Amino acid sequence: MRALAESYDAALFDLDGVIYLGPKAVDGVPEALEELRSRGTHLGFVTNNAARTPATVAEHLTSLGIRASQDDVVNSTQATLRMLAADLPAGSRLLAVGTDALRQQLTGAGFVVVDSLDDDPVAVVQGYHPQLVWSQIEQAALAVQRGAAWYATNPDLTRPTDRGIVPGLGSQIAIVRVCVDVDPLIAGKPFRPLLDETVLRIGAQHPIFVGDRTDTDILGANNVGMDSLFVFTGAHGKADLADAAPEFRPTWIGFDAAALLEPPREAFLEGQRYTCGYQEVDFTDGLGWLSTRPVTRDEQLDALWAALQARWRFGIDISAVLNSLDLLR
Repeated sequence: MRALAESYDAALFDLDGVIYLGPKAVDGVPEALEELRSRGTHLGFVTNNAARTPATVAEHLTSLGIRASQDDVVNSTQATLRMLAADLPAGSRLLAVGTDALRQQLTGAGFVVVDSLDDDPVAVVQGYHPQLVWSQIEQAALAVQRGAAWYATNPDLTRPTDRGIVPGLGSQIAIVRVCVDVDPLIAGKPFRPLLDETVLRIGAQHPIFVGDRTDTDILGANNVGMDSLFVFTGAHGKADLADAAPEFRPTWIGFDAAALLEPPREAFLEGQRYTCGYQEVDFTDGLGWLSTRPVTRDEQLDALWAALQARWRFGIDISAVLNSLDLLR
């Protein structure tokens, strides 16, 4: 059978939880990406995180053994800049709440970055900062209260790291939101601007998006009509998939990004039973049950994919199946 990647002209990857966890690459992913390149797949790296420039992200990828240039990386700041350019005149004064990387990109796009609401900013631009200064949050809240437009690079409530899950920009946005009566305009996934920007910059015609979150990656891909591959190396897992509403459901699942090199996982309905590979999920009595216990990781992925079809199409309780899949998050 053909590898999954052969059905697409490009593969677009989320970074945190898909390519790396903190400073470490996900096991086997650098080698898989090199193999994809050798087979002619165009690779793009997409991140909601605005704390670093594309050049810095490319350097990080290179240090992990992944060939990448800054042109291969699209971050949410770049999509935010396109939104700002459409809404505001060149040279507008912006209060930046984020890292130096955010400030550099705003300045490079022709805006004037200010540090205080006393400088009369016309807009607040908020991006993730791992060492957020509290006074910046206060300045942002006060500026929005005084009428400044509010932009945010992405809505991620959390970030996966090699040590566990930590708060993301969405949590920082929430602090400002309790002080104001408006929501920010957001560029990052699951909203359209970032993926539209990526497709434009990469020049893809029929890409697939690879992500680890249903609420940003998969929903974002669905919002722009793009196929998606959900992987289990990051924030979300099997329970999130089981509970996912239609707009949060991926086209495919695989353990990690190397699944692009494998045939796509497909499930087939036969009476009151879904089959995927050699795994069967029977739901004759309204509950999902496995005919045989899956042992290997691939067998468990097959069992999960069959069970998810029963859950998504017929609302079947598949908790017994999920409990047996000890190799999946």
